[in-house]
Amino acid sequence: MDATLTLATPLSSRLRAWMQERFPAANALLFFTLYLATAAVARAAAGGEVTVSLPDVIGCLVTWSFFLVLRIFDEHKDYALDCHNHPQRVLQSGLINLNHLKLLGLLAIAAQVGWSLWLDGGLGRTTQAWALLFAWTCLMGREFFIADWLNRHLTWYAVSHMLVMPLIVWWLAQLALPGSALTEPLQLLMLLAFVSGFCFEITRKTKGPEEERDSVESYSRIFGTRGSACVVLGLVTAMVACQLWLMQVLAGAVPLWAAALLAVFYALGLRQLLAFLKAPSAKGREKNEALVAITMLGGYALLIAVVLTQQGLALNWF
Repeated sequence: MDATLTLATPLSSRLRAWMQERFPAANALLFFTLYLATAAVARAAAGGEVTVSLPDVIGCLVTWSFFLVLRIFDEHKDYALDCHNHPQRVLQSGLINLNHLKLLGLLAIAAQVGWSLWLDGGLGRTTQAWALLFAWTCLMGREFFIADWLNRHLTWYAVSHMLVMPLIVWWLAQLALPGSALTEPLQLLMLLAFVSGFCFEITRKTKGPEEERDSVESYSRIFGTRGSACVVLGLVTAMVACQLWLMQVLAGAVPLWAAALLAVFYALGLRQLLAFLKAPSAKGREKNEALVAITMLGGYALLIAVVLTQQGLALNWF
């Protein structure tokens, strides 16, 4: 937290400080790429040339806004625990409050609903996909009314929360191409999003030995530090396998250049995870997160590239 911030500081600056701390701008790259990958897959599965237009810019922004809503839900859900574990944070220190975040979330939700209704020309499949997604998000916010059980079974906690990823992809497909069918490529992208999200969730909650705290749950406390890293290794491998499978379906055969680049991402991640297995540490955990994120982001970017090399690209800004 910036020590110069006070309650006299403009609210906009305090909200920016919260975002830098809990929802950094760099995250937008992954959210934009996820939308563009979904758009590319949905449009390629429908046949013909892939077109990019001004609505795709809005699609990227509302995708970002949905992940912002997820973060705001988490801030409400975990507020009491975070006050105990992280009192120095902008929210926990009182520089902003939950009502500020609630208003920010309502504005984001209004943008999502408004854009979905606009694309549908009323209440259609895009808005219905958003409603299904938001209903699941609300259940996540209430921990599916079994919070104690989920907190004792952290793996099932991750599964229940990562099931939101296929629903996000379904909504993004409708944003990109209203009326999109549930094609095989789109189903595989949903699977990839689930595996990727699950992989990153386990990675970020695998702690170095010096980071473990009794009041903070982690997968390294469940599986052991090295055992948890082995789980991440398996999930990274599954993520790369899904990426290759989807490329195969989209292109008929995985292009050599795409396979080579994906192998580089995988090798970098594998090298870091093996290093963490040998010598677990907080710094190693941070590198794990970075390399898993790069493998995830690189895979989505390669999917876009494979689609464009197969289908072509047309710009239609107006």
